[in-house]
Amino acid sequence: MDDGVSPDGALLVVGDVVTDVVARHRGPLAAGTDTAAAIRTLPGGAGANVACWAAHAGCADVRLLGRVGADAAAWHERELVAAGVRPRLVVDPTAATGTVICLVDTGAAAERTFLTDSGASLRLEPADWSDGLLDGVARLHLSGYLLFTEPSRELARTALAAAHARGVPVSLDPASAGFLVRLGVDRFLAFAEGLDLLLPSRDEACLLTGLPDPADAAAKLSRLVPLVVTKAGADGALVARSGSAPVRVPAAPAVPRDTTGAGDAFTGAFLAALLTGATPEEAAARGCRAGAAAVERVGGRPRRAGNGG
Repeated sequence: MDDGVSPDGALLVVGDVVTDVVARHRGPLAAGTDTAAAIRTLPGGAGANVACWAAHAGCADVRLLGRVGADAAAWHERELVAAGVRPRLVVDPTAATGTVICLVDTGAAAERTFLTDSGASLRLEPADWSDGLLDGVARLHLSGYLLFTEPSRELARTALAAAHARGVPVSLDPASAGFLVRLGVDRFLAFAEGLDLLLPSRDEACLLTGLPDPADAAAKLSRLVPLVVTKAGADGALVARSGSAPVRVPAAPAVPRDTTGAGDAFTGAFLAALLTGATPEEAAARGCRAGAAAVERVGGRPRRAGNGG
């Protein structure tokens, strides 16, 4: 892809690139025997998904730093380029590409359960970073999955410090309530102090604050991070600034098929909107529309011409 920079500045995403194996089944899994399912292998990863949705939402210059195995590097690069993303994929010499098995109940809620083998995706390390990656960049977004292993956590610290030195705002999506418990809330919040924008889910916001009400949790988090946007699925989003009462943004209507990647869709569209000068509330409305589009298709990436639904 060309080396031009969009008039509004580029978005750089640093995060995970994985292969999703999506198994859509109806009703409970039958233990010890077969459960009928429709199974597809698709490109995924929270970081990669965010980048693709940002490009889909109109961001003209979206870049991605990630790490993959040699087994699927060419495929992932082709998929990212076709989605309008400029990838810089580090090929791990020993680890295979990360793989996530997504078990999706095709009932009304389209709820999903993940089985995750992070593989190469969380083996990003400071040596994979170059300050030149920030040339022409107006925003840096970090996938929260980076914080769940020491090498990628150190890379995230390095990228955050480099962005601060250039005055580039930094956002982060916590990524997984389950992994947050393993990492520890205090360790996560210590890292979050350096952020300009935090994009947790409702469950993650409540976990990080110990508060049961998502609005209270968003307000509390925004005393630590200046702008907090909490994704609440069918309840829309909450936009909180500097400890103030959050503004509620309604969800867009949708009939869910697969909720995989809905939060990534919101984040990508939200960041793309910010880069064009939208207010956080306007950006959240665009994020809600992207999230609605995401749940109506299978997989975590946006639809593009010829790739089906």
